[in-house]
Amino acid sequence: MTIHIFPPTHQGSGEFDGGAIVEQKPIGFSGEGSAVTRIGPLFYWAWGTAPQEGFIPSHPHQAFEIMTYVLQGKALHGDSLGTDSTVGAGGAQVIQAGSGVYHNERIVGPDAEIFQIWFEPNVREALQRKPTYNQYEHEQFPLRQKDGTTVKTIIGEEAPIKLVADARMWDVTIADGSPFTVPVGTNRSIAILAYRGDGSLRTAGGETASFSHKDFVVLMGMQDDTITLSPENGQTLSLAIIDVPTDPGYPLYPKRP
Repeated sequence: MTIHIFPPTHQGSGEFDGGAIVEQKPIGFSGEGSAVTRIGPLFYWAWGTAPQEGFIPSHPHQAFEIMTYVLQGKALHGDSLGTDSTVGAGGAQVIQAGSGVYHNERIVGPDAEIFQIWFEPNVREALQRKPTYNQYEHEQFPLRQKDGTTVKTIIGEEAPIKLVADARMWDVTIADGSPFTVPVGTNRSIAILAYRGDGSLRTAGGETASFSHKDFVVLMGMQDDTITLSPENGQTLSLAIIDVPTDPGYPLYPKRP
């Protein structure tokens, strides 16, 4: 297994609405400063914050599956399909852009915080599908709680969000120091963003690494393995964890250097 840890200085950045929305980008577009520009079909990941409110005007998308997951505050959405929606904390919205859709976004605080994450299906096939929009409330996502660890399944397994791209996602909070174990399959990659607290990881083979708040951790499995995640410094550790194939088996959209 290979382990890479990218601090915020090796992630991209951006802003909208004159700085009303500020983004840290674990996976960014070319030229935005991200050391990681894709992980298999995981194409883009922005962590946006708005102390009060910020607006992103109407803009187009095609093919990609775009999820907005709301940590705090609200995300307002309008699109060319006629949608006018509001998603609250713990909820999510998914645009499967297909043949093409326009949308606008407003992030409303105080202290609003969202992830916007893009997944890439087979683009040639996706362009033949009609665009869709769906939203999901926090209560629709399954929660598992055990020994001080809460696991919320966002994508895949028993979660309501089902994508065409092969992906799974969990929002995990470890509150009392109990470790949490994640399987890492052959030809699978795990992307982890520590959005609260500091932590450490240990592989089944005994490799260890520590990471800090806002760090982005990328692991690539060469064979079936596991990683065990634990909080450090007596903190509560919250992690967004995404599992995708390293090679999805179809051509991926080229990102320009």
